[in-house]
Amino acid sequence: MSEPQSPLVYKLTTVDEWSMAIVTGIFAGSADDERDGYIHLSAAGQLGETAKKYFSGCEDLCLIAFEAAELGQSLVWEPSRGGQLFPHYYGPLPALSALWVRPVPLDPQGVPIVGDVEA
Repeated sequence: MSEPQSPLVYKLTTVDEWSMAIVTGIFAGSADDERDGYIHLSAAGQLGETAKKYFSGCEDLCLIAFEAAELGQSLVWEPSRGGQLFPHYYGPLPALSALWVRPVPLDPQGVPIVGDVEA
């Protein structure tokens, strides 16, 4: 697939899942990622909808940023929701490849607040 111009890609996950990645050195993905055979990531413009659709009501979330170019050929942009190209990472994701990690609070309706991130 053609790669969109998105220098950073993001992963929403639980603090516990990311803590395990720090201990083991790799992020193997969530149960949904394992089921689908790749790690679901999002571009900046996709984060809000992903957070609302899949993570509403989930507490103790964190948002992790990765440089798309540094993820190499294991990062593939594939059609997903509404035909949009989403970044999918095939294989275990090295925890040290994270640029930053930040907590994600919930709004009063329980929707994760991902805020402004670099596109």
